[in-house]
Amino acid sequence: MEKTVLAVEGMSCEHCVNAITKAVKALPGIAKVAVDLEAKSVVLEYDSSKTPLDKIKAEIEEQGYDVL
Repeated sequence: MEKTVLAVEGMSCEHCVNAITKAVKALPGIAKVAVDLEAKSVVLEYDSSKTPLDKIKAEIEEQGYDVL
């Protein structure tokens, strides 16, 4: 398992938290998704052999947020 913190812009409310959490958790190999609105970050624990980080970033961006 790998742990990564992504800086994500555009999150402002609980809907944002739910949208990102639901989208990322649907990917294979995702163990944990923690969205922090104040820190504008998403903490991930995942198996990179099942889902590479680029795929996770793309999924967040598909939800309408900017991964920095």
